[in-house]
Amino acid sequence: MDRGLIHTWLSRDAYWALGRTRETQDAAILGSRNFAVFRLGGQQVAYARVVTDGATFAWLCDVFVDPSERGRGIGAGLIALICDELDRLDLKRIVLATGDAQDFYRRFGFEVLAAPDQWMSKLGES
Repeated sequence: MDRGLIHTWLSRDAYWALGRTRETQDAAILGSRNFAVFRLGGQQVAYARVVTDGATFAWLCDVFVDPSERGRGIGAGLIALICDELDRLDLKRIVLATGDAQDFYRRFGFEVLAAPDQWMSKLGES
């Protein structure tokens, strides 16, 4: 995977990761299951990662498709592949957060939290 390209995409173009440092992105890659889509010539056109214990829980995050490649089904193919792999793990829960793609993720079985009042988060200082 092209870590430099992934960092550029996320730190400059992804509303949830604007300004993320390369060091932070590299650490995130190392601590995750990583997925990518490449053109036949080897150019990376999409990326996503999953943080999981591999037994009970997974968090799908940092899903990004190169803007020039959007609308071609690349994102849908990537998410379908990830969901298939995670389904084989028989996890109790897979979560994600999105500010603008709820309808897209519903196509893959994701739903709004049934009991959002039971979920909490603690935001970091940076």
